[in-house]
Amino acid sequence: MFERFTIEARETVVGAQLEARRLHSQRIGTEHLLLSLLAQGTASSAVLARHGLTRDDVAETVAAYVGGDELDAAALTAVGIDLDAVRSSVEASFGPGALDRPRSKTKDPSGHIPFTPRAKKVLELSLREALAMRSKEIADGHIALGVLREGEGLAVKILFDRGVDVEALRQDLRTALIP
Repeated sequence: MFERFTIEARETVVGAQLEARRLHSQRIGTEHLLLSLLAQGTASSAVLARHGLTRDDVAETVAAYVGGDELDAAALTAVGIDLDAVRSSVEASFGPGALDRPRSKTKDPSGHIPFTPRAKKVLELSLREALAMRSKEIADGHIALGVLREGEGLAVKILFDRGVDVEALRQDLRTALIP
């Protein structure tokens, strides 16, 4: 299937892996595909931008949903716990880096991050979208349409939460894909 992907679609998949790494995710989800689409600078990312989506805003929303060290630190500070003091105390007792996340023993040495079942489904649906549009290649816009068609991942939840008209977005993406 990947042999049918355009350069932009391949860059979207590679970018999703980078987004997952940036967010310390163990798997590539629909949210990482959306973030990558927004970062591409293509016609499809322009369509997403016209619907009020930016990479930075979506990344902030993703972080709020999946959590993050900054949010944890703020929550602890709010209840009077100084995270830096706790870290210093633990490292004094157990050594530097004692609180760092352990490296998974089963982690792929190539650094590959696997896709969630939903993200895999999005890629399959991108092929279906391309076929339905009688396209010989799968473009990044087809991946965006696959995200919308899958309809249940974190990416779509973010779209709904941000008030995006998903049907209008779908139509605009299809229009942008017409040569």
